[in-house]
Amino acid sequence: MTRHTDLGPGRDPQAGLHQAMAALSAAPPGGRGVTSDLSIDETLLLHSVGWEPVDLVFGVSWWSIPWGAWQWQTGEIAEASSAFAGAFAEAAQQMREECAQAGGSGVVGVEIEMRVAAHHISIELTGTAVRRVDHHQAGFEFISDLSARDFALLTRAGWWPLSLVVGASFVVAPRRTARQWAAQQGQNTELPHLTEALYLAREGAMARMQRAGSDAGADGVIGVRLREGPLGHSARIMQFVAVGTAVHLAAGSHRPIAPTMAVPLDDAERTFEAASLRSSR
Repeated sequence: MTRHTDLGPGRDPQAGLHQAMAALSAAPPGGRGVTSDLSIDETLLLHSVGWEPVDLVFGVSWWSIPWGAWQWQTGEIAEASSAFAGAFAEAAQQMREECAQAGGSGVVGVEIEMRVAAHHISIELTGTAVRRVDHHQAGFEFISDLSARDFALLTRAGWWPLSLVVGASFVVAPRRTARQWAAQQGQNTELPHLTEALYLAREGAMARMQRAGSDAGADGVIGVRLREGPLGHSARIMQFVAVGTAVHLAAGSHRPIAPTMAVPLDDAERTFEAASLRSSR
């Protein structure tokens, strides 16, 4: 349906602009259209388990890190680890609010963009809000980075996603002494201060992610993705970030899944030349 605004002679342009903006923001007849980054296959799989996409939702947060936190300390930088946790929690909360405003009760396929700079940490979350087809369940239920396919398999097996859980740790390795530096020149040898820093970051990050899952009442964390290694602005700073989906066994016991065949609808068309069927002789 197309809405028209009268901007003829004698019409106030400002009033016409406000009228046009109101027409664009108003819901069309029959409700708001669906916006989704899910493929056709994923949308059909969602419908097969009683869910449907609603809208793309977004959450972003930037947190500052005190000046000099990286330069004057060794060991874990608590300010950076807590800033990461705060930014992630704030971005997830914004995503929940957008999901509720769109009429959804959960988010699937969350993509995570994270940037750790010298003075700030930014988290960006993008996903597809979904809801039950029958709309019987009200209220927010979950955020998950699982694909629509994995969500369908998970729920069919009696499991249920709860929330995204994250653990992050940033550790500054101590500097090598002049004697250590001289002894390691021209040799193939381990740099133990960097190895130990990465192990320390891993232990802290994994413990925080598992604690977050326990606090959410989860029976486990699945689909864990890791980001580890030195930060770009300093080779002595080791980062370890773990993100996964906390899940709960909602059915009381695991249900086996009978295999089914799914035919993709986006296969590339295969063509050939008739001449290729002729004998090469």
